[in-house]
Amino acid sequence: MNVRLAYGKSVLTLELPENAIVYEPSYPVVDKSSKELLLQGLEKPIGCDSLRSIIAKKNPGNAVVVVSDITRPVPYKSFLLELLNELNKYGLSDSAVTLLVATGMHRESTAEEKITMFGREIVSRLKIVDHNAENAASLKRIDGKSASGNNIEINRIYAEADLKILTGLVEPHFMAGFSGGRKSICPGICSLDTLNRFHGAKFLSNDKACNGLLSGNPLHEEAESIAKAAGVDFIINVVLDKERRISGLFCGELDSAHQRAVDMVLKHGCMKVQMEADLAVTSCGGSPLDETFYQCGKGIVSLLPAIKKGGTILAAGSCLEGIGSHEYEELMKQYSGRHKDFINDIVLHGHFTKDQWQFQMLTRAIDKVGIKNLHFYTDGIEEKTLGKLSVVPHKMDTVLIQREMNRVIADYASRGLRIAVFPEGPYCAPL
Repeated sequence: MNVRLAYGKSVLTLELPENAIVYEPSYPVVDKSSKELLLQGLEKPIGCDSLRSIIAKKNPGNAVVVVSDITRPVPYKSFLLELLNELNKYGLSDSAVTLLVATGMHRESTAEEKITMFGREIVSRLKIVDHNAENAASLKRIDGKSASGNNIEINRIYAEADLKILTGLVEPHFMAGFSGGRKSICPGICSLDTLNRFHGAKFLSNDKACNGLLSGNPLHEEAESIAKAAGVDFIINVVLDKERRISGLFCGELDSAHQRAVDMVLKHGCMKVQMEADLAVTSCGGSPLDETFYQCGKGIVSLLPAIKKGGTILAAGSCLEGIGSHEYEELMKQYSGRHKDFINDIVLHGHFTKDQWQFQMLTRAIDKVGIKNLHFYTDGIEEKTLGKLSVVPHKMDTVLIQREMNRVIADYASRGLRIAVFPEGPYCAPL
């Protein structure tokens, strides 16, 4: 059978034996437009009054709408303009509404990316601000403590807004269980200090910091406590099918609406492991998720429940923007082939570097299969550099990547070994 593996803005076609295990989402196609889904959600939300009623009671002078950055494929063009028009009807003018891009620790959005994400009309009508976790002047400490007992600093625009709306995508998340909901606040619009604790070595050393689990997950509990301290009036979260169309749109109260989205993802995007495989072949999610090696780690770590100890992983990501932040790149090179030294330094000695959390998660894959069995294919990073990232490097064009992956698959199939494939990478998490 043939399976198409998401890679950048294209696909790789793999030839698989009939007994291969294919892990892919099964989200339904809905017969309503995004506009219809949104209007229905605004009028009949989950766990709270309609947005119209909330606004009537609060009589806000301004509003902030938190949106995801370019690394998340939220189809804002299909519903954001309609949300703005509804806010206008409820008494909020364009000048009273700010779009706040929840960058977390990612770079700021470019002008072209804003148009790509939101459309020209939204860009022309609204003030759009990228969160900067390292800009002290743009942050504000708020009352209360996080679940871990620490102070909370978040974006000042959000903290001081009269009406606070979160938007985002709900999918499996290899650290926090699921994305969406509270994650728009933490890590989306937190200070570097707050974010560093959230992604700290202690939290990520917890076995419950994993895909598909909220109860007892320290990252979920920390993010949830921070979001509640910051205040959230309304959320709009979406679930997407494999064509990146909205399969579910969930409006309402922070916990209730997010949980309803989580339930859908658990049902359609989290398959139970049938049998641990000898070989796992994964996409890193395709564009925009696979545009840096930093983000590609999600596809690798997410498949771990489905691979045998000492098995082989083949992962492919376009890495159109290279490795990631300067700090992450230098960290990966510093500890190339020395992941145990890295863990000792961050856990036992308290060393901390921006973006270290992504390498800490990648060490889970290294511990399970070993560097020699962790193969990474890309046309975006030179092989010499790729070889310093604690993977077996394969730098080649997409035609050769497809050919080489198929060669390895054929070899494993000829020996009767079990093969698992993840066409959408981390968008389908085996549990």
